[in-house]
Amino acid sequence: MEADSVSIWPRMEPFLVGALQVAPFSKLSLHYLRKMAIYVRMRDGCFPALGWPMWRHIACGKLQLPEDLAWLYFETFDLLIGHTPEERLEWAECLSQCSSKSELDQQRNKLSVDTLQFLLFLFIQQVNRVSLRTSLIGEEWPSHRTRSPSPSDREAKTSSQNKNWDDQAHLSFVKSHLAEILELLVEPGQLSQSGQALRDCQISLEAVRSLGLLLEGSVGHGRAVQPVHRLLTKGPLQTQAGYSPLSHSFGLHKLLSCLQQSLALNPFGMTACLCSGKKLAWAQQVEGSMKRAKIARNTHTAPPGSKMVLMSQVFKQTLAKTSDKLTGANIKIHRCSEAFIYLLSPLRSVSMDKCRDCTVVLGPVETSVHIHSCQNLRVVCVAGRIAVGVSSRCTIHALTPTRPLLLPGNTDITLGPFHAFYPSLEDHMASVGLAVVPNAWDQPLLLGNEGLVNTSSNPDPACYRLLPPAELHTLVVPFQTEGDTCEVPGGLPPPYQAALDEKQRRIENWQKTVMAARLNKEQKRQFQELVEVKFHEWLLETGHRQELDSLIPPTIASLKDSSGPETETPQVNDTKRMRDGRAERQSPMAC
Repeated sequence: MEADSVSIWPRMEPFLVGALQVAPFSKLSLHYLRKMAIYVRMRDGCFPALGWPMWRHIACGKLQLPEDLAWLYFETFDLLIGHTPEERLEWAECLSQCSSKSELDQQRNKLSVDTLQFLLFLFIQQVNRVSLRTSLIGEEWPSHRTRSPSPSDREAKTSSQNKNWDDQAHLSFVKSHLAEILELLVEPGQLSQSGQALRDCQISLEAVRSLGLLLEGSVGHGRAVQPVHRLLTKGPLQTQAGYSPLSHSFGLHKLLSCLQQSLALNPFGMTACLCSGKKLAWAQQVEGSMKRAKIARNTHTAPPGSKMVLMSQVFKQTLAKTSDKLTGANIKIHRCSEAFIYLLSPLRSVSMDKCRDCTVVLGPVETSVHIHSCQNLRVVCVAGRIAVGVSSRCTIHALTPTRPLLLPGNTDITLGPFHAFYPSLEDHMASVGLAVVPNAWDQPLLLGNEGLVNTSSNPDPACYRLLPPAELHTLVVPFQTEGDTCEVPGGLPPPYQAALDEKQRRIENWQKTVMAARLNKEQKRQFQELVEVKFHEWLLETGHRQELDSLIPPTIASLKDSSGPETETPQVNDTKRMRDGRAERQSPMAC
C-alpha cells in the first residue's frame, strides 16, 4: 500500500447540518475557543464529556452569549451526532412531559456531548464568516476593468453566500485552518502562554479520534470509508503522521504535514455528484421548458450521511417520488419555479435554494430543512429543525421539536401548523425518531447579525407572522401509497381545527340550501354550469389550475426510473387537460 493511495477529505454533514447559515458571532473566534479548550480540560466535569449545565456556564458566563443561543448550538450539535430513532423518540417523550421551565431544565441537564468534537463544531461555524474583501469584490482583486459594486450588489452577494453545500469551500476551509483545528486538541501543558502549541508537542490518539467529526477517508479508490484516526495509525501514514504506538500519540507538526498532503475533495460531495452522479430518469421527458430540469444522485455509491440527491430547474411541473433511493438522503432543491414537488420518503436533510412560486411537500426530515433565497414558497414538512434565511413571502407548515430558526434577511414569512398526511407518514416519522410532541412550530427564534432578536420587546411583523386560523386550508397529498396514517399526526391545534370545522359547516349549510330550493332538471343544469364557471375562475386566479393540470397522466403507466422498480409508486387518476382549445395530457414527473 502506497501512502499516496490514501485520501482524506472533509465530511459533508458537519458543514451541511451543523454550521448555522449565518456569520458566526465574535465570541466564537479562535481566540475565545482556545481559552475554552484550556478551561474545559482543567475544570472538573467538562472533559471528556461536556454537559449542558457546564456549557451554559461557559457560554453565558464566559462568552456572554444569551442562554437561548447557547442552547441553539448545543441542540444543533446533538442533532448532528448519531442517535438511534428509539433514543430520539424517548427524548421527545421526556420533553413532552415537561410542564415548566424548571422541569425542562432538569431534562436538558441530562444531556452531554463529546467535549473536543463540540469545540470543533463551534470552530467550523467560521465557514460562513464573510470577509470584507469577499463581500465587496468576491474572489478577484479590483482592476481597471472591474467596476465598483453598488450597495445593492454587495447586499445581494453577502446574502446569497451559502457554503453549507459547497465541498470546495469545505476543503479550502479545512486546509486553511488545519493548524488551528489541531491546536484546539492539544493539552494545556503543551501550549505557550499565548495558547499556541509548542513546536515539539504531541496530540493523543483520543484527541485525534475527535477529528472523525470533520474528516474521513479511504485507502484507494472505491474502498470502504474509514474514520481518520484509523488511517493515521496504519501503514505508511503511521510514520508520516508521527504516530507512536508506545505513547499512543502523534507529533503535532508531522500530523499537520501528513494531513495537508493527504487532504482531497470529498468524492461523495456535490461536485462529484454533478460530474459523475447517476442521472435519474423521468417517467416522461416533456418537450420545451422541462428539458432543462436536472436531477442527479450518488445514493448508489455514497456511505450513510453522504447520500445526496440534487434537483435543479424543475419548472411548471409536478414531481412526485417515494423510493428507497430517497431514504436517508440529503436533498438539494435548486432554482425550481412554479413547480409542485412531493418527496414522500424519510430524508436526512433538505435544502431549498433560489426557488420561487413552488409548493414542496416532504416526508419526515431527520435533521434540518433549510430555505435560502426563496420567494413565494410553500413548504409542508415534519423536521428536526426548520431554518429560513434571505427569503420572502414564504409559508412553512411544520411539525418540529425545535424552535424554527429565522435567519437575517427575511420578509413576510408565515408559520403555520402541519396540516397534511399520506398513508406511510407515521411509519416514516418513527424511522427517523420524530414524534408529534413537543411541537414548537409557533415559537420562532430570530437570529440577527448581532445575535438573537428579542421579539417580546421588539416584535417585527415585517419578518414573520403566525398563520391566522381562518386562512388555513386543508392540503391533500394527491397520490396513493400504502400505510395506515389517515389523519394529520397529532391533529391540528384547537383554533385551527375549529376554523376548519366552521368551513365544513358552511359547506353543509350550502348543500342544505340547494336541496331546499327544489330546482327542476333545467335549473340544476344551469346552476351547475354557473358553479363550474365560478370555480374555474377561482382556480385561475389562485394558480391552482396549474397544480391540478400537472397531475393529469398521459396513460396508465408505471412511474418508475430506469434502474428498477420503486418501493411505492405514486398514482393519479387519468383525466384530460385543456389549453388553447386543445386537449393535452401531462403527468407528474417521477424521478
